[in-house]
Amino acid sequence: MKWEGITEFVQVAETESFTQASQKLGISTAQVSRQVSALEKRLNVKLLYRTTRKVSLTQEGNTFYQHCRALLDGLDAAENAVSQLRELPRGKIKLTAPATYGERILAPVLNNFLIQYPDIEINAYFTNRQIDLVEEGYDIAIRLGKLEDSALIAKRLGDRSNYLCASPSYLERHGTPHSLSELKQHNCLLGTLDYWRFKQKDSDKNIRLKGRLRYNSGEALLDAALKGIGIVQLPDYYVQMHLASGKLRALLEQYQDRSEGVWGVYPPNRYLSPRIRMLIDYLAEHLARQKSQ
Repeated sequence: MKWEGITEFVQVAETESFTQASQKLGISTAQVSRQVSALEKRLNVKLLYRTTRKVSLTQEGNTFYQHCRALLDGLDAAENAVSQLRELPRGKIKLTAPATYGERILAPVLNNFLIQYPDIEINAYFTNRQIDLVEEGYDIAIRLGKLEDSALIAKRLGDRSNYLCASPSYLERHGTPHSLSELKQHNCLLGTLDYWRFKQKDSDKNIRLKGRLRYNSGEALLDAALKGIGIVQLPDYYVQMHLASGKLRALLEQYQDRSEGVWGVYPPNRYLSPRIRMLIDYLAEHLARQKSQ
């Protein structure tokens, strides 16, 4: 009895439509409506607001949905766990990651993962917008640096380092800084923050700087640095190739900031299915290996 109406309710909550829910479940709209109404009656609470145009969750409905979604995820995970005893894992994974990191670093690893596990589907959305995993239905997010949302469960997958660098042409014209204080005499190419991070005598040090160029794009900052416009501080995956080729030179390496974490995070109330756990373990292994190469 306790399971009756759960699947129907979750489908209505996710599609915001009794009709679409019935299509996904392969049953009639009337049957979906009856099951959800019976569920509300059994719980003695209104779970959904119904209008002619839209179906939405009540506050109680949203709370109930989160628990029901976890239950269905757990059932799906149990079925996958059994199927893994005789076949490769299967199913969908919805993932988000920062744009440039996702395109440059993560996508090749995900592609290799899909080659190895052909029955898994990945829906990856690369954006710098901080996505609410529960609200938008994501299984896992890749986050860089300090984690702001302590409510999420996190696994460290790897590291990234920030490099201070400039082109040889810029240094020839303006000289090479040998101390942090000398940076104020240079044109600093700034991103969304107006400070750069360094390490000095085992302590973190943030230095506020000024420059005549600011972008909210790492690619744009990299291009400006390569063209000799100024000094830039960017993560390793932007600059490593150019440092190796000599197009950029690393500066003030004795003050280089500590490595930051690359994290896989997921909601605490989301049962971690075998396919997601497998992806997390795969990313941890291959991102670390990629960093060491």
